[in-house]
Amino acid sequence: MLIAILVLFFTVVLSGFLVKVFPPDNIKWLKMALAFSGAYLFTITIIHLLPDVLLSNSDPHLVGYWILAGFFLQLVLEIFSHGVEHGHMHTHGHSHGRVGSMPFLLLGSLFIHSFLEGSILVEGGSRHLNHSHDGENFYVVLLGIAIHHVPAAFALMSVLLFRIGNFRKAFLWLLIFAVGAPLGILVSNVLLAQQSSSGFVYTALTGLVAGNFLHISTTILFETSPEHRFNRNKLIATLLGLMLALLTDFI
Repeated sequence: MLIAILVLFFTVVLSGFLVKVFPPDNIKWLKMALAFSGAYLFTITIIHLLPDVLLSNSDPHLVGYWILAGFFLQLVLEIFSHGVEHGHMHTHGHSHGRVGSMPFLLLGSLFIHSFLEGSILVEGGSRHLNHSHDGENFYVVLLGIAIHHVPAAFALMSVLLFRIGNFRKAFLWLLIFAVGAPLGILVSNVLLAQQSSSGFVYTALTGLVAGNFLHISTTILFETSPEHRFNRNKLIATLLGLMLALLTDFI
């Protein structure tokens, strides 16, 4: 649990410093990172999260409702986050009057998003599942969340820097996103420590996050191939994300 908390916290913190390396108007690398993370998230959702939560529950139809809830919850959250979760920065075209204002709704929606992702990282939470790789799922999902948080943290830091105009102040606000997933880990490990993976809370959280991942990953994959135009680099990044996720099923 401590490893997961540290990994997710410092992934966001260190990714925030990428704005000093890559200018926000040069996002070619960001599109590659998004394609990679989108493919990885989609694959682990299909081959790990969904089978685990469906097999562990006596009523798979109930799980389906939670997955739908997670999918459409993410749709609502993106109304306030403006798609920062999948690399949207919107640092151009704003009126001057909005520069300097604090995007509290954006930060709040991203905190909820991050908190939910961390909440499914329960140590031993899948020990009751009839899945041949239960012990590895914790780290498979952890890696997926960490990879996803890199472009998201960069996009958020770019927006904060544009709105606030001061790196130090923007970085302090970035910490709200950074602590979201670690807090989710702490809360869920307390609530679910004695609960089997067929319990209501575990089912609800995993279903919500699975729906969340499906929404984010498919949005990323569609956005990285607008109008279905062939882009070799994005295709390679997508296939690499797919292959890495598939490899986790054989480790």
